Amino acid sequence: MPQATLSIGIIGAGIMGERLLRAILEQAPDSLGVSGIWDPAPAAMARIAAAFPTLPQLTDAAAVIAASDCVYIASPPASHLDHARAALAAGKSVFAEKPLAVDVTDARAFVASAGERGAVNFPFASSLAVATLQDWVAQGEIGTVSRITIEVAFATWPRSWQADAAAWLDKPAQGGFTREVVSHFLFLSRRLLGPLHGLSASVSFPEAGKAERAIEARLFAGEVPVVLKGSVGTTTKDDHNIWMLEGDKGAVRLCDWSIAERRLPDGSWQRAPGAMSNEQARPLALKRQLEGVVRLTQGQPHHLATLAEALNVQEIVEGILAS
Repeated sequence: MPQATLSIGIIGAGIMGERLLRAILEQAPDSLGVSGIWDPAPAAMARIAAAFPTLPQLTDAAAVIAASDCVYIASPPASHLDHARAALAAGKSVFAEKPLAVDVTDARAFVASAGERGAVNFPFASSLAVATLQDWVAQGEIGTVSRITIEVAFATWPRSWQADAAAWLDKPAQGGFTREVVSHFLFLSRRLLGPLHGLSASVSFPEAGKAERAIEARLFAGEVPVVLKGSVGTTTKDDHNIWMLEGDKGAVRLCDWSIAERRLPDGSWQRAPGAMSNEQARPLALKRQLEGVVRLTQGQPHHLATLAEALNVQEIVEGILAS
């Protein structure tokens, strides 16, 4: 007997909400569908209506939850836990955008009571480039691991394509590149090397009422030291990042989200065969993320970022911002 269609409801019609919506609509309709979408901003709902005229537009978050098997939460961070608690109380599964929350104490209480019905959208959990890095490490390319280095830089913050969300994305309460971008690379470090701990950090807020413009941090992922730097106005690119894992025999790295490279004996870097730009790689990762959402909702083992992993990342992120 074929399985019934699993329905995902979307809270939040911004960039991420629309991105996952499009990814869902690209899946087989007999396995995955969209029950509806809601955003408190009329302009956002109007944009969705113009692009997806047959998509159900629901009246509020409660209506999304009632109509869905799984609720995808893509609203600003401070609202994540309220929506997640409501969905779990209604017996639905939850797939939330990062960060898990911005209040660490509240997040700890949520994770302690949420059980296994939730996950957080860290796409590195489904990245083919990350899988390549893991293969190289397993093959002994780098030997004994010695250090992780993370570098992120932006021409401006928010990035040009996020300008419409600057009202919260460039405010210290919910926004900033540490929550929005650095969190991904902290998750990657934790997923591959172990729990994050031992943080020492500094942060710069040079513009009153705006999000951070520079960070430096040292911490550990398992037993491996992590060195992290991030800054705004130090590159001409919208977004530039490198995550590098070094060992006593070599190094591998992930560049600009999706390009896996390994360091050769002569010091040069070799790109993985078939490496794709982030724009090319994103649909593949989202498809794999949605496969994980189906398994999550069906109560099966999955590869998505767990609530406990997301909480550990949030603890480090908020520690950096409070330093």
